Amino acid sequence: MVLNTNREEFYRQRSETLADQEKRAATKSRWVSWLRVAVFLAGAGTAYYFFSTDNHTFGAIAILVFYILFILVMRWHSRLEFIHQQLVLLRKINEEEIDRLHGRLQAFDGGNLFIDDHHPYTSDLDIFGQSSLFQLVNRSVTSIGELTLARWFRKAAPAPVILQRQQAVAELADDKQLDWLQELIALPRHFKHDEATADGFIRWFSEKSFYKERGWLKALVFILPILTLAAIAAWAYGAVSGYVATAFLAVQYLIGHKYRVERDEYYDNSTGIYEAMRSYTRQLQHIEQKQFTSAVLIKLQAKLQQSGTKGSVIIDKLANIIDYFSWRLSTLMSFFLNTILMWDFVWMYRLENWRERYLPQLEEMLNTLGEIEALASIAAFQHAHPGYAIPVLSDQPFDLKTKELAHPLIFSVTPVANDFEMQGAGKTMVVTGSNMSGKTTFLRTVGINMVMAQMGAPVCAESMTVTPTQVYTAMRTADNLSENTSSFYAELKRLRMLPELTEQGQPVFYFLDEILKGTNSRDRHAGAMALIRQLHKRNASGFISTHDLELGAMEQELPGSVYNYSFNSDIIGDEIKFDYKLREGICRSFNASKLMQLMGIEIEEKV
Repeated sequence: MVLNTNREEFYRQRSETLADQEKRAATKSRWVSWLRVAVFLAGAGTAYYFFSTDNHTFGAIAILVFYILFILVMRWHSRLEFIHQQLVLLRKINEEEIDRLHGRLQAFDGGNLFIDDHHPYTSDLDIFGQSSLFQLVNRSVTSIGELTLARWFRKAAPAPVILQRQQAVAELADDKQLDWLQELIALPRHFKHDEATADGFIRWFSEKSFYKERGWLKALVFILPILTLAAIAAWAYGAVSGYVATAFLAVQYLIGHKYRVERDEYYDNSTGIYEAMRSYTRQLQHIEQKQFTSAVLIKLQAKLQQSGTKGSVIIDKLANIIDYFSWRLSTLMSFFLNTILMWDFVWMYRLENWRERYLPQLEEMLNTLGEIEALASIAAFQHAHPGYAIPVLSDQPFDLKTKELAHPLIFSVTPVANDFEMQGAGKTMVVTGSNMSGKTTFLRTVGINMVMAQMGAPVCAESMTVTPTQVYTAMRTADNLSENTSSFYAELKRLRMLPELTEQGQPVFYFLDEILKGTNSRDRHAGAMALIRQLHKRNASGFISTHDLELGAMEQELPGSVYNYSFNSDIIGDEIKFDYKLREGICRSFNASKLMQLMGIEIEEKV
C-alpha cells in the first residue's frame, strides 16, 4: 500500500544524531565564551600592570593586541553559536517531518493569507487553512517562498513546466542531497520574518528619489562633515574660534531637522526588510555554492549572477547599508552622528546609489529564490513520502488513470485507496452512495491529487496519469448574512463559475457534491440534469456525487458520456459497515433510516 513506506524511523535517527552534535557544539560554544571573558580580563590586567609601572607604550600596545584578540575570539564564538543554532534547527526540522507523517499539522503555517472562498477549488480541497495541504507541503518561513508555493497551488502549470519541476524535485529529494536540502530550509529560520515583504519595499523604493531634486544637498553630504571635523580639530589646537565649529554643527542640525520626516520614512521602510535581507544572503550563498544537474535548477542558479555580480553580494550590500543606517536608533549616538557626520543623509545616499545599480535585479533574484524555496518544499515532501508516485502527464483530453489513489490528508496506517480510469471530454461520472460511505471524500481525493500533480508534486497513489486541466469544485457553500445571501443562492453563484470557465475554451475538470441541495427534490433533479446536458457539450468532464438515483438514469439518455459509480454500506444489526471502495453502477444500499434510528428518531419499519 502507498503509505506503508514511511520515513519516521529515518527522521528519528537523524534527529538523535543531530541532538548529540548539538550538545557538543553547545559545549564548545560555552568554552569559547569563557575564553572571551578570559581574554578581556587578561588584557585589562596586562594593561593595568604596564600603566601602573609607568610603561605607557607597552600599556597601549597591550590594549591594542588584546582588543584585536578579543574581536577574533568574539567572531569565533559567533560562528560557533551559528553552527550550534543551525544544528538545533536541523533537529527540529526532522522532528517536524515526523509530526507531518502523523498528521500533527496544527503548529505549521496554514497559509491563511491565501484563503479565497471565490477561488475555483482551494477552499473545497483544503489547500489552505487548518489541516491543509499547504501545512503538509510547505517548509518555507520566508514570505517569498510561501507566496511562490501558494501560487503553484492556486494555478496549474503548463505541462513542460511541470516536467521541469519534477526533474528538479527529484534531484533535491535524493537521499544524497538531504543534508544540503535541510540546511537550505534551516538557514532562513535564524532570522525574523514578518509579513512585510520585499515587494512592498521595492514598490516604495522605486517611487522615491530624495536626492533627485536636491543636488546641492548631495554635495553637502560629503563636504560639510569634512569641514565640521576640520573646524573642530582646528579649534582644539587653537587655530580658529569655536564659533566656526559651532556654526558648522548648527547647519548640520538644521538640515537634519528640516528633512526629519524624509529621514524617518527612509529608515522605517528599509529597516523592515533587514532581517529578510540577511536571510536571503545566507540562502543565496548556499545556493550559489551548489552544483546542480537538472536544467531548471541550473537555469535558476544562473539567474542569480547574470549581472556579473552574485546575488548574495548584491543583497548583502543592501543589508549592510540598512545595518549602518540603524545606528540612529540610539538617541545619543544619532545626535552626534547626524550633527557631525550627516549620518542619515550618507546612508540615504548609499541606498539610492544601490537602487540605481541593483534594484531592477532585486525583484528577479527574489522571484528566483522563491522558486527554489518552493521546489525545496516539494522535494522535502517527496523525500518524506518515497511511496508516492510521480504522475505521468498525458496529452490526451481528460486522461485520468489512477491506481491505489488515496487522500494525502487522511493519516491512517492502512488508508483505503481506489483505482479509477476515464478519458475524453463531455464525460460525467455520477457517484451515488449512502450517507458517510465516502462519495465526497473520493471526489476530494481525486481533486487534491490533481492539484498536486499539476504543480509538480508527487501524488498519493501507486501510479497516476493525468492531463493538465483547470480544476473546479462546488462542495462547500453556506449562507452569508453580511451579503444577505441564502445558502441556495450562494450555491447558484458558485455554480455559475463553471459554465463561465468552460466558455473560455480551457479544459475544465469539475467536482460537484450534492448540488442544488437547497431546493425541493423536483427542482434539484431537473437542475442537475440540465447542468449535465449543458456540460456534455462543453470542453469539460468530471464527477457529480448525489443521493438522487434519478441522475443515474442519464447513463441511458447519454450513453458513452454519463457513467454510474457508487459507494455502498452494509447494515449488520445496529451497526453500519463501510468499505469505502468505488464500484461501478448505481448504489443499491442506503442507511439514512438506520442512522436516524441510531440517533433516537423513531422510524417505522416498512413491512
